[in-house]
Amino acid sequence: MSASFAIVGSGPSGMYAADALLKNFPDCTIDVIDKIPMPFGLIRYGVAPDHFKTKNTARQFSRTLDLDQVRYLGNVEIGRDLSVEELKDNYDAVVYAIGAYNDRQLGIPGEDLPGVYGACAFVGWYNAHPDYRDIDPLLDGGNVAVIGIGNVAVDVCRVLVKTRAEMQDTDIAAHALEAIEKMPIEEVHMFGRRGPIEAGFTPKELGEIYELERCAVEVDPAQIPAEVTGDFEGREKGVKEKNLAALRELAAQDKPEKPVKMHFQFYASPIEILGTDRVEGIRLERTEVIDGKAVATGETFDVPCCAVVTAIGYYADPPEGLPLSGATIENVYGRVRDNIYVVGWAKRGSSGTIPTNGPDSRSVVELLTEDIQKGAIELGKPGGSAIDNLLSSRNVRVVTREDVNTIRAAEVANAVDGHPWEKFTRVDDMLAVLD
Repeated sequence: MSASFAIVGSGPSGMYAADALLKNFPDCTIDVIDKIPMPFGLIRYGVAPDHFKTKNTARQFSRTLDLDQVRYLGNVEIGRDLSVEELKDNYDAVVYAIGAYNDRQLGIPGEDLPGVYGACAFVGWYNAHPDYRDIDPLLDGGNVAVIGIGNVAVDVCRVLVKTRAEMQDTDIAAHALEAIEKMPIEEVHMFGRRGPIEAGFTPKELGEIYELERCAVEVDPAQIPAEVTGDFEGREKGVKEKNLAALRELAAQDKPEKPVKMHFQFYASPIEILGTDRVEGIRLERTEVIDGKAVATGETFDVPCCAVVTAIGYYADPPEGLPLSGATIENVYGRVRDNIYVVGWAKRGSSGTIPTNGPDSRSVVELLTEDIQKGAIELGKPGGSAIDNLLSSRNVRVVTREDVNTIRAAEVANAVDGHPWEKFTRVDDMLAVLD
């Protein structure tokens, strides 16, 4: 008897799970369900627009969706169009790969002022995500503060300082490119509570800010340790050492007269966002790192800015019926309950790179396979046919794989100024192409 599976979420973790299920169950059928009409989640809406090599991972996922035994059901939201229980009752097993699309809070005064944006929302805005199309960030001043010292923080800083010419062959959203081009930007400040050793960015990200057309990078050499200390080994220690070497090179660079500066500022913890009716600045407290933790020194300083972007992590927001435990869906090694499983950021938190999701998803599929083999999951659920009937009775406009190709062709046709395509930023516009 062939098994029927549902995967909720078509981002990297979901598609890696699909590949693993096909390997373990060659005769299975898989329905990949996503609330957005267009697939691939983080690849389409989270990867920086100038990281086209990373975005090409979608080609592998496209080949999976093209298989006869795999269906794509876009524009279908669990919790709105279908319930968790309906999926559980109609598929032999359900894998949730919904990611973590909600920004963690700083928990400081002023965080609710206009001009404060989480990185998920801000990145979604410049990547044409329909949920963030209308955040209209306040980029009307000379300074922006970015909180966090990971790859996403570096991405945000880089996108803000690049010129239109530097973004020519990217897929940045037109509305974002226009807003960034109009911004009278002079300085971008990236703040981290801890130091360069504890930073989450990678040498590759640092390498992309050496030669920016209009921006010089400022790094205080006094903040760069002489060597990597702490409990780091192997590859992790090697990455830390390369980061320090890159920061030393950036600190030693000749600083040509460029109109924009990108400041890396470590050992600085935000304690208040300043302003009355909107963001006017940010107050930070200097820290020192003791046993890997940032400890406040009591010394504060203020930095004026028109906007604050927080890149300090994300949490999942599962539909009703899936309990949340901290930032993730409650699970044990990916098992949630009954025939329900979870992979990716919704399982382990927002960590790692896109390839990290491969082994993570495969490990969960191995658990699922064991559960089927030992009889903990009985096969024979009706599968996609029953779900089709439910969606039809509720007049849900399901977007198929063929529909995805039609929408993408229209996006390619809409491309201008050397961009590979111009992504639709609203669901209604995507559906209008089909109707």
